Amino acid sequence: TEVGILAKSYIDQGRLIPDDIMTRLMLNELKGLDRYNWLLDGFPRTVAQAEALDKECQIDTVIDLDVPFETIKCRLTARWIHPASGRVYNLEFSPPKVQGIDDITGEPLVQRDDDKPETVTKRLQAYDAQTKPVLEYYRKKGLLKSFSGTETNKIWPHIYAFLQIKLPDVSQKDAATPR
Repeated sequence: TEVGILAKSYIDQGRLIPDDIMTRLMLNELKGLDRYNWLLDGFPRTVAQAEALDKECQIDTVIDLDVPFETIKCRLTARWIHPASGRVYNLEFSPPKVQGIDDITGEPLVQRDDDKPETVTKRLQAYDAQTKPVLEYYRKKGLLKSFSGTETNKIWPHIYAFLQIKLPDVSQKDAATPR
């Protein structure tokens, strides 16, 4: 869509999508989901977005994955994709059998513009400046729960246990199934 192309131009430059565009997109997606439990990843990223979300939805909890920037940078810059299929490889923990080549088709892998080191650095700087205040916003409301670490398999059990308290009727199977 036109808005998607506009959003991609910001992402490719390592910049955050402007609040008004992002908020409009997200609130439109959330319409009709009031009967469900849902989890947002990467929204809201600014206090203005958080305030707009709070006007439209009741937020029960906010989870902060406190991962060192260097860990995030290493993971993102090691990510390569097969454009035609969307298959994702990571040179650190899920590499292709032959470097730079898709395992199935033998076609070249590419690195997304937003995974290149200079873009990742800009994104992390933007996060530090614009998103950290969102954590404080939700901390003051008593909604923030932080989990620190560098490995998914070590952080996830703690998050899952926390979600079991918040959403006791959601099973492990349901928690692993995207909706």
